[in-house]
Amino acid sequence: MTKLTEHFTREELSCKCCGRMEFPVYFLEALETLRRAFGAPMAITSGYRCPAHNQAVSTTGEAGPHTLGAVDVAVQGPDGHKLVLLAMNLGWTGIGVSQRQGQARFIHLDRLAVNTYPRPRIWSY
Repeated sequence: MTKLTEHFTREELSCKCCGRMEFPVYFLEALETLRRAFGAPMAITSGYRCPAHNQAVSTTGEAGPHTLGAVDVAVQGPDGHKLVLLAMNLGWTGIGVSQRQGQARFIHLDRLAVNTYPRPRIWSY
């Protein structure tokens, strides 16, 4: 496994369809800072997505947040609350919460610029 940061590997952050991983260094540094503040493992359910994969799985088309710098983290309960608070305090600009019973539970996190997407935003799925 190729370590990108102390706590994250290339394999866990790479596109599930092609294996590419094109997150900018500033995003990886921010993700590592968040992980250290969280103080526990953060299971990444979706990391980088190539444009074709994003087109197949997202309503954002070929150029969604995951093609620029976003992750989905498997989390629930009090850990979800903690992660959202930390992300907000550390400057994450996009936070999507999926915590419905009986469905995959995750929190989407991105650091997109205001000129890229309407940010800051928080939403639920």
